[in-house]
Amino acid sequence: MTHKQHPTWGAGDHAEQHYLVEPRHLAGGGDIRHVTEFLRASGWTDRSATGGPVVFDRSDRLVRVVYDPGGPAGGWHIRGQATATEPGWQVTFTRQTPVEIVAGFTDGLTRERSAHAPNPWAPLQQQHWETERSQHFTAVSPDRNAWLQFHQTGPGQAHWWAGARTEHGRTWDAVFSATTPMHLIEHFSTALADPQPVMRPRGHVPPSKWIHTTSVSVRPSELGAWQQARITAARATTWARHSWASARPRTRKPATARPYATAGGARARR
Repeated sequence: MTHKQHPTWGAGDHAEQHYLVEPRHLAGGGDIRHVTEFLRASGWTDRSATGGPVVFDRSDRLVRVVYDPGGPAGGWHIRGQATATEPGWQVTFTRQTPVEIVAGFTDGLTRERSAHAPNPWAPLQQQHWETERSQHFTAVSPDRNAWLQFHQTGPGQAHWWAGARTEHGRTWDAVFSATTPMHLIEHFSTALADPQPVMRPRGHVPPSKWIHTTSVSVRPSELGAWQQARITAARATTWARHSWASARPRTRKPATARPYATAGGARARR
């Protein structure tokens, strides 16, 4: 491992040892605030109860993100309610799924849907993941230790499955219902394939000879600044979206329009 020493430290702001870990899919769970504070800054409502799981609802209450580390299926549980135009869906990430990869999905819940047709395989292929087509369609990472698969056992019986492993066995799994919006799976696959290492504090790097680490000295103020930049970006995006929506000119209904909208007529942006 190489060691990078910061040249100067501020008074009372002493350097602490962290590690840059790659590949990111083997980095371990990380700090869940990387996910939750971005949701909070994006206008989501924290409905967590003291001593219970972490719960965040989107402002339209159509999507809920839950983190519950307890139990054999502990981890992230995300559910989207059915609307007049889209079916319901659900996603699970086990507890050791790296938060940066979970955030690829949850950050996507806060963004406007792109006009382009989503393709979850494209980000993986761009990072040289190998695709395999047999009974299922699968993309495998260059180190062969992570994958994304569209798993179909029969008509109407399909789901997306992702995961990673070390020499000690499976480290995490992610399962997406077949109805999960494709652009969200593309956000997830983009984060999964990102070649940039992720940071973990000393004592939080999983034991594996398949992990490459670089020791770095980081001041708490630096960590705080990096975290604040992410939160500030979320707030700015949310403010801009709300400002644009409120500034749009409202079209006048034609005189022949019925006085009451039909049930389900309002469409929530997703």
